[in-house]
Amino acid sequence: MHPVLEVRGLVNRFGSQVVHDGLDMEVNADEVFGIVGGSGSGKSVLLRTILGLQRPQAGTVCIDGRDITHLDAAQLRPIKERYGVAFQQGALFSGLTVLQNVQLPMIEHLSMRGAALDELALLKIRLVGLPPDAAQKYPSQLSGGMVKRVALARALVLEPELVFLDEPTAGLDPDRSEGFVKLIRELHDRLNFTVIMATHDLDTLVSVSDRIAVLADQRVVVCGSLKEVVASDHPFIRNFFLGERGLRALSAAPSLQT
Repeated sequence: MHPVLEVRGLVNRFGSQVVHDGLDMEVNADEVFGIVGGSGSGKSVLLRTILGLQRPQAGTVCIDGRDITHLDAAQLRPIKERYGVAFQQGALFSGLTVLQNVQLPMIEHLSMRGAALDELALLKIRLVGLPPDAAQKYPSQLSGGMVKRVALARALVLEPELVFLDEPTAGLDPDRSEGFVKLIRELHDRLNFTVIMATHDLDTLVSVSDRIAVLADQRVVVCGSLKEVVASDHPFIRNFFLGERGLRALSAAPSLQT
């Protein structure tokens, strides 16, 4: 495997508040890479920096070897065509139908129009397990789980190499959360894209991640397999992974079964 994403020496500050201070991280091709950290550890800030939505005070973010931290909007455009993003609340446009929301990246990046545009969007809607009649509904008519699936369909519509998921199961009940995690894994295995997922949900993290980066102390303190992470004696890791809830999740983790 080779790295598709490399973060080196990243520094993010907001006034006197230092969010990241010399953060390093590397993501390999075709893996599901989980990012976890406590409240205020900077998971969302890290994703925004990787996506080029904000510029760090120092450090580099390289996608397939190209540093994106100083690129302008025009220079970022071809790179954005290679990744898809599903934000925590879906970020769907309330005045557009499901079909229209899914079509937005195609309208921006492709010359496709008319029936072909509809056909590809409907294909992605079906791919994430939504019925065809969902296409003409508006976000206000959807359940939380359906909103997540629409956001995922939109993230996949350009057949990206990288898919970023920000808190993919936040707000879902356990059954819908489990179903969505299975969908992510199935689509990853079928389509061979790389997943970079920020989550605070331990069940999601341990059930789908190949490797995990733990954010604490303004940087990545541990990065590796679940076994490698839980072997750390860092206080956040001990509290998060080895508390009562954490032990329940770990007991069902396939990678820890003997």
